Amino acid sequence: MLIGCPKEIKNQEYRVGMTPSAAVEAIARGHSVIIETNAGIGAGFPDSDYAEAGAEIVDTPAEIFARAGMVVKVKEPQPVERAQLREGQILFTYLHLAPDPAQTKDLLDSGVTAIAYETVTDLNGGLPLLAPMSEVAGKLAPQVGSWTLQKANGGRGVLMGGVPGVAPAKVVVLGGGVVGTHAARIAAGMGADVTITDMSMPRMRYLDDIFGSQFKTAYASRGNTADLVAHADMVVGAVLIPGAAAPKLVSRDMLGTMKPGAALVDVAIDQGGCFETSKATTHDDPIYEVDGIMHYCVANMPGAVARTSTIALGNATMPFMMALASKGWKQACMDDEHLLAGLNTHAGKLTYYEVGKALEIDVISPTMALKI
Repeated sequence: MLIGCPKEIKNQEYRVGMTPSAAVEAIARGHSVIIETNAGIGAGFPDSDYAEAGAEIVDTPAEIFARAGMVVKVKEPQPVERAQLREGQILFTYLHLAPDPAQTKDLLDSGVTAIAYETVTDLNGGLPLLAPMSEVAGKLAPQVGSWTLQKANGGRGVLMGGVPGVAPAKVVVLGGGVVGTHAARIAAGMGADVTITDMSMPRMRYLDDIFGSQFKTAYASRGNTADLVAHADMVVGAVLIPGAAAPKLVSRDMLGTMKPGAALVDVAIDQGGCFETSKATTHDDPIYEVDGIMHYCVANMPGAVARTSTIALGNATMPFMMALASKGWKQACMDDEHLLAGLNTHAGKLTYYEVGKALEIDVISPTMALKI
C-alpha cells in the first residue's frame, strides 16, 4: 500500500503523523511511503531522515491526498484537506467528531474510510492511541495552568507550591483517568494541594493505594464538585466519554462562586469541553476570561512538545498502521475488534454510535460496514 503523510496545517501544530522509524518499518514490509516536504521539521525530523528511510518526499499535500491509499495524520483534517479525501481511501488520525458536525458531514460526503485514534480500544477497555497524548496533556495541564495563574496573564497571582508561611495553590482535577492522574501527579509534584474527583470507587481506591498522600480523592457528585470548584485556584477538566461529547461539569453559574482570577484548564476541549464556558483556543492566543475566571482551552496541547508527542504517538500507532497497510482495512478490522472500534465512517455511513447520538445522525454498526 502507498501510505501518505501530509504536513499538519492546524494552527501551531508541530507534530507529524509518521516518524522516520515508522517509514522504515513500512518500507521493510513492502509498502511505499510519501511524505510532504518539511512535514516532520517541527518535531525535529528533517526531510533527510525520511529520505534515508526510503520515503519519497513530495512538494504538495495535494499529491499526498491524490496518490495515497492511506493518509496518516495527527489532527482532524481541516476543510481544505477534507475536500481532497475520497471513497476507497483510508484516513487514520484523531477525529473527535462528536462536537464537530461540519467535519462529520464532510467525511460522510467524501465516502472516506475514517479510523479514529481516539476510539481504538484494547483488551483492558483502554484507549491505546489516545493514552500517550492523554499522558502528555495531563502532564502539561498544571504547567500551563500555573502560567495562566500568573498575574500578568490575568490570573490570581498564586504560586503552585507556595512558600514558607504561604499556602500552596488549591488544584482540583475533574476525572481520575489517564489525563487526570498525570495532571494530579504533576500538580502535587509542584507542591500544590491537589484533589482529584471520579465517580468510580474502584478507581479512587486504586489512586489511593498507588499514590497515597500525594493527592486527595473525592467522589464526583454535583455537590462535591461545586464545593471544590468554589475553593479552587485551578480546575483541570479531564473527563472523557470515548467518542462522545464531554459532559459539562462546571456551569457558568458556578464561575460566580470561584475566586477571581482562578484558572480553568480544559483538556477535554477536543470533545467539546467539560466547562460550559469553554471554547477552543490556540497556542497563539491560549487564554480568555469569562466572569473573572481565566480559561485555557487549547485544542492541541501536546503540539507544544511536538517531538515527545510525535514519538509517543508513533510508538502507539505503528502496529495498527502496519496492519491496515498489510491487510487492508476490512481484513485488519475483522482480525482485530479493537481496531474495528476505531471505525467512524465508511462509504458515506457513520459507524460510531456516540457520534450519531451527539449529532443526531443515523448510524450503522461497524460490523455492518464490513459488508459494504
